[in-house]
Amino acid sequence: MNHTERRSRKLGWRFVLLAVVVVLVLSAVIRSCWIDVYYIPSDSMDPLLRTGDRVLVSRIAYGSAPIQRGNVVVFDGRGSFAPLDSGKGPLADAAQSVGEWLGIAGSDTVYVKRVLGVAGDHIRCCASDGRLIVNGSPLTESYLYPGDVPSALPFDVVVPQGKLWLMGDHRSVSADSRSLLGAPGGGLVSVSKVIGRPVQTLWPLGSFRPLPRIDLLPAA
Repeated sequence: MNHTERRSRKLGWRFVLLAVVVVLVLSAVIRSCWIDVYYIPSDSMDPLLRTGDRVLVSRIAYGSAPIQRGNVVVFDGRGSFAPLDSGKGPLADAAQSVGEWLGIAGSDTVYVKRVLGVAGDHIRCCASDGRLIVNGSPLTESYLYPGDVPSALPFDVVVPQGKLWLMGDHRSVSADSRSLLGAPGGGLVSVSKVIGRPVQTLWPLGSFRPLPRIDLLPAA
């Protein structure tokens, strides 16, 4: 191989490396500002989302419209659903972050739940027919996992400003706001912790579909 060929090959590899770096940087910017991909690690939102699903999350979905009761949100649970410090150490946290970024591992601190109460809502369990009561009216929930009751755990909460009351659709297996009633913050999550809205299931291919946005109103 002569000098010209070696130089040409070296330039070719540099171009490939530069292209890979540019793609990674652009991907990081897009995923931090507009859209991201998350791995669903549990069945707490079944039947809408199941363990192993990869979902596309819009980070700007709630930028122009406020979060409404019935919306599904992806949120950072640190300080509410999860400890602020994982306790695993920096190397384990870094490996976990890489797995989350690649969409092959679930997060210990990022959750997906449905909004059942927004600021000012009085939500309690339950009416005589078993439904949740929001601001004095029973709530009809067509998305619940078949056979589940709205809640086996009684509660009575008024949602403060800037907070959300969140529950999974598969109520019998979901660890959600109800599980944290006695903890600091009372199971309420700050609106500022919301990352975005899941808009599309990407994987597995048999589940590839758009995810509807529901604005839920109490109904008798």
